[in-house]
Amino acid sequence: MGSKNKLKRFKENETFTNVFQPTREEVVSDSFALKGKWNKEFFKNENPIILELGCGKGEYTIGLAERNPNVNYIGIDVKGARFWRGAKTSVESGMKNVAFVRTQIELIDHIFAANEVSEIWITFPDPQIKYKRTKHRMTNSQFLQLYKKILKPDGVMNLKTDSEFMHGYTLGLLHGEGHEVLYANHNVYKNEGAPKEVTDIQTFYEKQYLEINKAITYIRFKIK
Repeated sequence: MGSKNKLKRFKENETFTNVFQPTREEVVSDSFALKGKWNKEFFKNENPIILELGCGKGEYTIGLAERNPNVNYIGIDVKGARFWRGAKTSVESGMKNVAFVRTQIELIDHIFAANEVSEIWITFPDPQIKYKRTKHRMTNSQFLQLYKKILKPDGVMNLKTDSEFMHGYTLGLLHGEGHEVLYANHNVYKNEGAPKEVTDIQTFYEKQYLEINKAITYIRFKIK
């Protein structure tokens, strides 16, 4: 994407009422105004809040929000030019149950308060295999404890990935640490039983993976 195009998207993001782009200082100092008040002040309802972390173009955020109008969805990504597409679609469609936040995943406990989130989706994260940098894997122990901070006690996690490595790494970690695996499938389009929202919503990259017959995996779990 050209820098001209990026700039145009950044400018357009600023006009969307459902996009929030706080500065790092604002987030770290806990002065982000919606923390603990998403239901009351933004969505203006008491419906559950579900996050998509590393939301990219926001396809999952939008896909889930269309299917479940009585649930609130928030896509989070560090790159605003990416989620511009999802933000624009939701604004043009008049969707009231969608928002996007530009921030780093490791700061989400400054964006949401304890028990504010009902469910989290992680879709096609970078597995960081090449550098063996477990600290960046979005399902490592530290990240799981971070998610636990903002999730309700019965909150649920979802991981959908094309990476067999990420799938195996996460399952091993979950079993090793005694978390509760609710469902696991190493090839959702070949093995029956995957929830409809896992197979019905496909991201841009997922379609490309499927074209080259890459298996798409999924795990649903609770953090203990």
